[in-house]
Amino acid sequence: QVQLIESGGGLVQAGDSLRLSCVVSGGTWIWYTMAWFRQTPGQEREFLSAINWTGDITRGADSVKGRFTISRDNAKNTVFLQMNSLKPEDTAVYYCAAAIKSGRPPVDTYDYPYWGQGTQVTVSS
Repeated sequence: QVQLIESGGGLVQAGDSLRLSCVVSGGTWIWYTMAWFRQTPGQEREFLSAINWTGDITRGADSVKGRFTISRDNAKNTVFLQMNSLKPEDTAVYYCAAAIKSGRPPVDTYDYPYWGQGTQVTVSS
């Protein structure tokens, strides 16, 4: 059984940085394309960033480009989301997701069958 566990969320001030982590257990880690999404109440889950299993192909949403960076440590079965220059509108529950896919990482929620439970990020003004 594949499990994804996020950590690193919290309450920060505008302009601060946070690094989210997502540890994956079960399955074969190196096959997984990994992604980060976020969701606010009443809204659809929003794609943020994704990385292929070798780490050499990434995709990012325009809304966070230049501020959020995805990376992975295959030795630790972990994917990270470095978030800089946080804004109040970044407040959301952040989710990591996994898919067994090759090539360019997808950006749609339906392409990712495995999800974490989410971690809350709150940015105060």
